[in-house]
Amino acid sequence: MSEDKLVKRLSDLDSCAISDALDVLNINGVAIGLRQITVQKKIAGRVVTVKLVPKTQEQTSNLHLGTAAIEAASNGDVIVVEHFSDKVAGWGGNLAIAASLKGISGVIIDGACRDVDEMKLIDFPVYARSSVPTTARGRLIEQSFNEKINIEGIDVFPNDLVLADASGIVFLPCSKAEMIIEEAKKIMEKEERMATAIRSGLPVSSVMGQNYETMLQKKLDN
Repeated sequence: MSEDKLVKRLSDLDSCAISDALDVLNINGVAIGLRQITVQKKIAGRVVTVKLVPKTQEQTSNLHLGTAAIEAASNGDVIVVEHFSDKVAGWGGNLAIAASLKGISGVIIDGACRDVDEMKLIDFPVYARSSVPTTARGRLIEQSFNEKINIEGIDVFPNDLVLADASGIVFLPCSKAEMIIEEAKKIMEKEERMATAIRSGLPVSSVMGQNYETMLQKKLDN
C-alpha cells in the first residue's frame, strides 16, 4: 500500500500549528471539548465517518454500530463519530480491538465511550467528550457511515484529514489540506526558531514581542 504523503506531512506537525494555519486561512476546523480518554498518543490520518442517533421503536438494525466503518477503513485511517450524547457510550472495547487489528490509528467521538481500561491495555487512542459505563444497546443506532457528519459545528467529510494530540483536535478539508499543512509548517518552523532564540539566552520579551502578536495578522485581516 502506498504511503499517504499528506498524512505523513500532517503527522510531523501538531494541533497548535494547524489551528494557527486555520486562523490564517479563515477555515473552521478546531473541535472544542473533546480530549484524550485512553492513552496519550497523537493520531493523524484520513477520516472515516460514523453517525449515531437515538434508537426509536420503529428503527431496527442487524449491524452493530461502528463495524461497517472498521471494515471499510484502510490502514492509518481515523474513525470519527458524530454522537448525540455524553451519557451513553458510542464506542467500546471490542470495537477498539477490531480497529487496532485493522491498523486504524484511533477514534474521535463527539460523545461518550466506555471500556477505557480495556482500550488502555491495547494502547488504542480514543478522543471523546467523556467516558461512561452505559451501553448503547437499545439506545443508539447507526444512521450512516462514510457520509458527511458534523463535529462541534464543523462539517466533516470522508477522506478529510484530522490530527489529534494533547492540545486538541483539528480537521482539514481534503480540498484545502495541502495549503493548510504548508502554512502550518511555516508557522511551526517560526515557533521553533523563537524557542531556539530563547534557549540561547535572548530575553523572552524581545523574542515574543510585537512580531509574535502580528505573525498571523496579515491574512486574518484580509
